Amino acid sequence: MKLLSRTIGLFLALFFITSSLTAQNKLKALVGGTLIDGFSSTPIRNSVIIIEGERIKAVGTVGSLPIPEGAEVISTEGMSVMPGLWDMHVHLMITGHSDYAYWDKTYLPLLKDVIMPASAHQLLLAGVTSARDLGAPLEESIDVRDRINKGEIPGPTMYMSGPFIQKKPYPGTEKFRWGVDGEKDARAKVKKLALAGVDCIKLIDQDQMTMEEVKAVVDEAHKHGLKVVAHSHRPEEIRRGLIAGVDNFEHTGLSSAPEYPADVMEMIKERTAQMNKGPMFWTPTVEVLYDYEYVRDNPEELDNDSWHLGLPDSVVADIKKSIEYPNRLPYFQLTPVRIPTLERKFNQLREAGLVLLIGTDSGVPMKFHSQSTWHELDVWVNDFGVDPIYALKAATYWPSVMQGVSDQVGTVSEGKYADIIAVKGDVLRYISLLQDVDIVIKHGKQYK
Repeated sequence: MKLLSRTIGLFLALFFITSSLTAQNKLKALVGGTLIDGFSSTPIRNSVIIIEGERIKAVGTVGSLPIPEGAEVISTEGMSVMPGLWDMHVHLMITGHSDYAYWDKTYLPLLKDVIMPASAHQLLLAGVTSARDLGAPLEESIDVRDRINKGEIPGPTMYMSGPFIQKKPYPGTEKFRWGVDGEKDARAKVKKLALAGVDCIKLIDQDQMTMEEVKAVVDEAHKHGLKVVAHSHRPEEIRRGLIAGVDNFEHTGLSSAPEYPADVMEMIKERTAQMNKGPMFWTPTVEVLYDYEYVRDNPEELDNDSWHLGLPDSVVADIKKSIEYPNRLPYFQLTPVRIPTLERKFNQLREAGLVLLIGTDSGVPMKFHSQSTWHELDVWVNDFGVDPIYALKAATYWPSVMQGVSDQVGTVSEGKYADIIAVKGDVLRYISLLQDVDIVIKHGKQYK
């Protein structure tokens, strides 16, 4: 009897293991859509994408690529199909509240288990399957990233910087802003982040550091195989960052100045001319400013409840109260003067040979993780006249190159993770279709 019981137990265990493996490796076939694969400029009509487990097995067209027997067929007829989007500048720790000091004091204890998971889930359902978080407490950043990677909570594949590195943290922000005091301390802080497992280093206010400190941050990061992402709000931040070898600058910056200084542009062009160093990356984050006046004058835009997902009612109510009067927010008072300068600066950067990346600063006042990424793409295409293929490549292929994972994600091609989204209609003609993504697949699992 004991032998029979053991045999049945072993059989059941093997059955469940086999069933689990079969489910994980189940084939999916996306059939019929127009594929924008992230590589080419010509979309592939009547596409077929075969997914096996987490990865893409084959890409072809109806009639040329057979659909395997037993595959789950997902119709993408009439849809634009493309790689999952990246957002290269998000802040999971904030969610649109207008008072940073109050938010930090009130909600830091909720970051790991409530705020950051909610932000990540919202990004994923918006079609963002990979994102870079640039500034948050270290422990919480690593924990949320790793839980997503283990499949414990839904979210994009996250690339975390952990705390900002700067000369001196602002009062009350010491948990997620680390100051440096001298070259030795700068190296020690970067090494601590690297050993903790961050994916990049975020550097700000480098014009307030000594040049030795700036160089130490960048050099130590590179020693550990980490890219350095730096603010570009002021000309001297850019100059020092370029001298030190920063890999990716953020924001258009320079307040209401009409354009970048000539010497800064010459330094940028000197760097982009050095092919041996690879592309020079810049994340303009223009929409957060460019669309402010529209949101101010049409506040019903803020009524979209997609940003409520995962947040307690009390937090939603608190955020709503803080942005009740968009025209009064101190964060945006200079913005109307800055808006007319944005397109000129954007074009200066593009014409200098930089590779521009889609990033949003998502989470800042009135900017929500469920909406920001498509808004940024919309401004690039419909206001700045950027070719939609170029814009989408800045949200798919180029971010994967910047993060050093283009062999795994960033395009719809054989062997890569199946990070794929689809929207009904022609996204190359109507980029705003991305505000309502119909299908979201990440690592072969369909989330929407």
